Formats: sequence, structure tokens, C-alpha cells
Amino acid sequence: MTNYNISKYNTFYAIGLSYQKADANIRGDFSLGQAQQKALIEEAKQQGIDAILVTSTCNRTEIYGFAKHPFQLIKLLCEHTNGSLEVFEKAAYVYKNQEAITHLFRVGTGLESQILGDFEIISQLKNAFILSKKLKATNPFLERLINSVIQASKRIKNETEISSGATSVSFASVQYILNEIEDIAQKNILLFGTGKIGRNTCENLVKHSNNEHITLINRTKEKAEKVAGKFNLIVKDYAALEEEINRTDILIVATGAQVPTITKTQIKAGKKLLILDLSMPKNVAEEVKALEGVEVVHLDYLSTLTDETLEKRKAYIPQAENIIAEVKSEFQAWLETRKFAPTIKALKTKLHTIKEAELDFQRKKISDFNHEQAEIISERIIQKIMTRFANHLREDSENTNESIALIQKVFQLEDIS
Repeated sequence: MTNYNISKYNTFYAIGLSYQKADANIRGDFSLGQAQQKALIEEAKQQGIDAILVTSTCNRTEIYGFAKHPFQLIKLLCEHTNGSLEVFEKAAYVYKNQEAITHLFRVGTGLESQILGDFEIISQLKNAFILSKKLKATNPFLERLINSVIQASKRIKNETEISSGATSVSFASVQYILNEIEDIAQKNILLFGTGKIGRNTCENLVKHSNNEHITLINRTKEKAEKVAGKFNLIVKDYAALEEEINRTDILIVATGAQVPTITKTQIKAGKKLLILDLSMPKNVAEEVKALEGVEVVHLDYLSTLTDETLEKRKAYIPQAENIIAEVKSEFQAWLETRKFAPTIKALKTKLHTIKEAELDFQRKKISDFNHEQAEIISERIIQKIMTRFANHLREDSENTNESIALIQKVFQLEDIS
């Protein structure tokens, strides 16, 4: 990113790991809750990193940002999670500059999701940017890039059918229940956790199961009541979790805890129970799998489930990639303008200095000088001159550096950093 006048660092990196090489346990070790994300960003700022984006989902944990070396970002990730550098080196990836930009486009448009076309990721990226902006850890490049990815995501969703069928873990989980459980309408279902995946799962359950025995529990009861009110469901106190587990036939765990929230001590011996763990890291302890009559299904397995429309969705990948290429080219065109932004700014300052000197001279020389009118006219002239220079630099990209050097020489521009 040399000469783009974006950051004090010349390289934009994307570092992280995903379901493609890291299993659920590894991803769990590297996952970041919101408090951890905030702490990581704050420390990055203290280290002089001026733009950073952190996202942690079921499928991936990634950091995007400008740095002197990618190890700065990798070290931050390892320090704020349970992950180690040794594991990162085996299971992760590092992209820089154009590769990093392309990667973010593919992630944000669902092409890199475990279930092709899963568009839940774009809202997660939006939230990540909102957090960075709130903590004053963004710059114009990062904001423009995220907006471009959002634009590409919207176009792909509207102009292709890549999102047809089961395109999220929450839908896949309900599809699994419908396929595996007989008389689903008569079963007791307990949903523990009402974050986004929990809410989406709940909505799909109500829509597709015709079940009137769905109970919600959340650590914060008010959040559960808000979701339940929308669907007319039952809400129980967090203190009643163990009792409700032993009343239910199907337990869906969608909490955001960093440690297991469901252990074998909460489940009666011999209890027949299907548990779907939609959390990252896993929120159902490994020991639960050993209980007789209990089946535990993790989101990684659910993400491998396909329906009859998967091959149809794959057919739209080239169209989606064309849309990405179009939006990315627009972003690149904007990026090129950053090369001459300081020169344009310095030129505008210089022209205003010339204007003020000339108006002051004419005011002293002419007795009935109309300063207000002269101000309006001179500002319009400066604006037209600036537009001409900007258009020239934008259109003649091959000779931008030569043009910039000439402008600086003619107008004796100094200190344009």
C-alpha cells in the first residue's frame, strides 16, 4: 500500500484461521468474545496500529489491519485467546495487500462460508467495524473497503440465487431435527441462548416444526422474553436450566460462553436427549457424549449437511465472482485517488493563500471593493481548478507520479505528507 497515504504502515494484512484447516477445538481456542475483541483493539492502538478489524464467528477468527509485520497481529491474537503460536502456524493463514482485500470480499459475500452463500457473516463484519469505529481504530481505507464488501454482498444476494436453500447453520440445525426426529411437533424443545444464531434457529423452528412446546432460557431473562414475545413461546429462569434439560427431548445450545455451559452433572442418567451445540467454542462438555442415550451434534457436522439445491448454488459462483470483481475495481479506482489526495489538499491550501493575498491587495487598492462578491467568484474559480486537476490525476493513472511532481514544482508545494 505504498504511496496511498492511508496508514503509517505500508502493508494491509488479513490473518486468521477458519473451518478449512482448523477444527472446532482449535477454532474454540482462538475464538474472541466481544470483551476480548475490545481489549485486543485497545492494545493494538497502544502499539501504534491505526486501523484494525476483528471478527470471531463459528467458522473463523480473523484480524484485518495495517501493521509493520503480520506477527504484530498474530501476537495480539494469541495473547487475547487460548491459542498458541505453534498451532497458529499449522492451521492459519496470512494474506497481505491485494490478497487480503480479495479475501475479505470473498468472506463477506459468503463464498468462504462453511455453507456456501451463508450471508450471516456480513452482519458480523458490520458489527466488527462498528466496534472498531467506536474505539477510534479505523481509517478511510477500512471504512471504504467494508462498505464495498457490503455492496458486493447485497448485489450477490439480489442478483444471484447463491443463497437459495439452507444457507446457515441455524437452518441446517432445524433441517437436521426435522429429518432425524419423528413426531417433532409433539417433542419438548429447549433453546439455551438467544444470540443471533439462537434467534434464527428459534424462528426456523417455529416456522417449520409446528411445535408448541418450545422453551427459551438465557442468562439475561429479558433477552429471552423479547425473543419469546415475538413467537409466543415459554421463557424460564436461568436457575431452572437443569430442571428444563431433564424435561426436554431436544436441547439446542447457542450460548456465547468461552467455557462449556452444559456438563454431564446437569443430565440424569439414562436420559434420552438430542443436543445440538451451535456454539463456538463448544459449549457442551466432551464428557456429555459418553452419557448413554445422549446424542451430541456440533455445528461443524451440521455445516456439512447439504440439500438438493447445493449444486444449483455452486453454479452461481462465477456470477458472484464477477460482481466482486466489478465492486473491487471501483474500490481500486478510489484507492488510486489516495495517491494524490495530499497533493490536492496542499494545492487547495496554496490557492486559498494566493486568493487571500490578492483579495487583500485589491481591497486596499479599490475604494468600493466588494469583498463578498469577490470571495464568491474566487471560490468558484478555485473549485473549478481543483476539479480539473483531480480529474486529470484520476484519468491519467499511468503518469500520476509525474503529474504530481509537476504540480508540486509549479505551485512550490511543501510538506504534503
